[in-house]
Amino acid sequence: MARARALLASGALFRDDRDRVLLVEPSYKDLWEIPGGVVDVGETPYETCVREISEELGLELRPGRLLVVDYCRRPYVPTEGIRFLFDGGWLDARTERSIRLPADELLAHRFATLDEAADLVAPDLHRRLVVAVTGSKAESTAYLEDGVAVAGG
Repeated sequence: MARARALLASGALFRDDRDRVLLVEPSYKDLWEIPGGVVDVGETPYETCVREISEELGLELRPGRLLVVDYCRRPYVPTEGIRFLFDGGWLDARTERSIRLPADELLAHRFATLDEAADLVAPDLHRRLVVAVTGSKAESTAYLEDGVAVAGG
């Protein structure tokens, strides 16, 4: 029997004072994302999240607790994957103004309501964001499969 080889990715949920979520617009695809990326060899998902916040936003912030683990299977993604989503906390206007995007990777950033995000991000990411926002408020962690809650949350 073949063993699973899942691609690991990690990201952060940032919100503003109006409870909107921070999204970034990649230069290499049509849909918006959250700050984050693929886990490098020898790196933990948390370390990836810290690195990606620095690389993508130019901010030296450490995310808080784990909100969501989402197992994504084929055919929904190119390869099996496990997505970790950490609580980045609240960004005030001053911190938002200090965001510096890498020009070769990200075109823009914006805060969006969950309803607005539904039109900007992939459906599985939107489901993940809804669970993450709820989990952040309830101080819970959820396990998802293809963006659908199986346990917790």
